[in-house]
Amino acid sequence: MSESSTKQRIQTRERILEAAETIFADHGYHDALIDEIGKKTSISKGGLYFHFPSKEELFFAVMDRHANKLVSRAEKAAAKAASPLDAAEAALDAVLSALSAQKRLARLLITQGYSMGNAFEAKRVEMFDRFAAVINRQLIEARQAGQIGELDTDLASRVWLGAVNEVVVHWLFAGGPSPSRAAPDLKKMLVASVSPDAVARREFSPLSSGAST
Repeated sequence: MSESSTKQRIQTRERILEAAETIFADHGYHDALIDEIGKKTSISKGGLYFHFPSKEELFFAVMDRHANKLVSRAEKAAAKAASPLDAAEAALDAVLSALSAQKRLARLLITQGYSMGNAFEAKRVEMFDRFAAVINRQLIEARQAGQIGELDTDLASRVWLGAVNEVVVHWLFAGGPSPSRAAPDLKKMLVASVSPDAVARREFSPLSSGAST
């Protein structure tokens, strides 16, 4: 394949993905129509299926595209921070800010594929694993530097992202504050949860030691 043909194919895929993002975000996976994506891009259904053999594959490609952008944004924010713990906060803040600025994106990544069942859940797990890995790397370094207590950083990173997920869902469906508005308090609570003092208190609490009340 020539360089010009490759470039044209990449550009066509991007057009399809941009149109598909809008359709999926507005209608959800189940109600989104491939014909609508074709109209929006002026590409035939056969042309769409040439690039993406199924509706499911197209939806997951849209998710991957945005997950890549979010992970990259989080990594760049972390790289500019002065310390590992600051880097973990910065990565978290980057994700919260990006989701706040693009409500359609937040809806797409978190809820719009539920009608797909287990396939969507598996994709969400894969996507959140990537975000968790960015946070986890910084928490490992923070633990080594003595900025946080001795704890399971992988578990802590998933707790952090679980909190982000709840904030976003509350914003999308219950009129809660946007992720960026909730970010200052959320970051304070999450950072406090991994501080050396907090970890030490848990280690010597009656519940963790198995003592009865």
